[in-house]
Amino acid sequence: MDENIKSGQRIIQTDIGAKDGQTKCPKCGATDISLNPKTGKLRCNFCRHEFEPEKVEGMVDDIDNLEGEVVGSGTGDIKADTQNIMTFKCSSCGAEVVIDTAESTQARCHWCRNMLSVNQQIPNGSIPDVVLPFKLTKKEAKEEIEKFVGKRKFFAHPKFREEFTTDNIMGVYFPYMVVDVNSHASLIGKGEHEVRRYSRGSGEDRETFYDADLYEVGRDFDLTIKGLTVESSSDKLNKKSSEKTNNIINAIMPFDTENAVKWDSNYLHGYSSEKRDTNIDQLRPIVNEQSKDIARFAANDTLKFYDRGVKWEQESLEVKGQQWKAAYLPVWLYSYQQKKDGDKSVLHYVAVNARTKETIGSVPIHMPKLWAISALVEIIAFILILFMSFKYKWVLLFAGFIYFGVMYGRYRNQGARHYHEKETEKEMKNLKQKDNLIKHRTGLQNSRMEGANNKRVNGQNISEQVLNTIKDSIKF
Repeated sequence: MDENIKSGQRIIQTDIGAKDGQTKCPKCGATDISLNPKTGKLRCNFCRHEFEPEKVEGMVDDIDNLEGEVVGSGTGDIKADTQNIMTFKCSSCGAEVVIDTAESTQARCHWCRNMLSVNQQIPNGSIPDVVLPFKLTKKEAKEEIEKFVGKRKFFAHPKFREEFTTDNIMGVYFPYMVVDVNSHASLIGKGEHEVRRYSRGSGEDRETFYDADLYEVGRDFDLTIKGLTVESSSDKLNKKSSEKTNNIINAIMPFDTENAVKWDSNYLHGYSSEKRDTNIDQLRPIVNEQSKDIARFAANDTLKFYDRGVKWEQESLEVKGQQWKAAYLPVWLYSYQQKKDGDKSVLHYVAVNARTKETIGSVPIHMPKLWAISALVEIIAFILILFMSFKYKWVLLFAGFIYFGVMYGRYRNQGARHYHEKETEKEMKNLKQKDNLIKHRTGLQNSRMEGANNKRVNGQNISEQVLNTIKDSIKF
């Protein structure tokens, strides 16, 4: 294990033993090697021999005892002056072969046809620490995308329906940072428990009131977080882009990053990839805020008693240790560019997690048709109101608007996202609880505690602030 100390970081060299040039089949020596997605192994395309992927060595497995900041060498800061063009000497025939790492990490020798590849890390973000191989075949991904779009044909734009085909889907490795955290959380606030619900008045003036017990609440615990995953492409961090449905890429997480293997460019054979263009210092605010979200929601498992909510007044998360790995994670991607008035256009994505089959997308909507059907729903609801006599019939006045919102959301999925606060693996230990009754409150008119924030999520919004700092240092 090669370790270096730099600026308080412990750097683990994850490309030890990696060689640039030819990666040969251990059985026949051929260099034409690619991934077999059905087995997750690398396969020689000449003799069909398959061999086991390597695991990264040297990273910390015991997150409970992780201290300081441990980083894989693939996470190193990107150097702006690093050249993308690299020249390799073919060890078979001696010819010099040029590889543009901005486009690929592999090339074939133009004389002897042997494959050459880049496995040693270079400071331009193109070589990560680990890669998670594709598990779904292109055929399986096409079926998932066709199924997703097929359920959304009714309001789909006619031009989209005419031009839709899954023949042009692409397998893409997107860059991410995978972070493990060893921390200690402390939360102090107040919580309410409902003890009585009753009504006063009569007829339409009847109101519901609540009695509740107010408690002083405290939670103190150790928390380990494993595999917290954030995009390390500045473009994909911009999930509210008006030009691209980037949130779709975020929404297909999580990935089973625990099965990631040591980087080998042969995993990219037949697939596309996108380089990382952000550094740890730029992504750290996102990771820290999402870690706080995870801590807050971990505490919620101990707050079932407080059915009216908890208002945290003091929150702290002491990070005892963090471990960062740069990763390439697999996505099957369908894209469609919808042209609008003038020069404006929107790039719609349908993405498939190439490990779990999770499929989410944005389908262009034929708005005149959606408005017309929504108006029809509103008219029918209005007619029903004339013949109905129940107290809350006025709710039907919003039927058309509700229908429009539901359908728009189903087709565009603008609110879809990765629920890092719930879906990230975590473990709470050494829990200390404080629950002291303060007073009994009566005649409350709100069904939920005023100011309750125990289900607040900040980790999604912080990326917008981070983007503003990144814009000053890189080109979008």
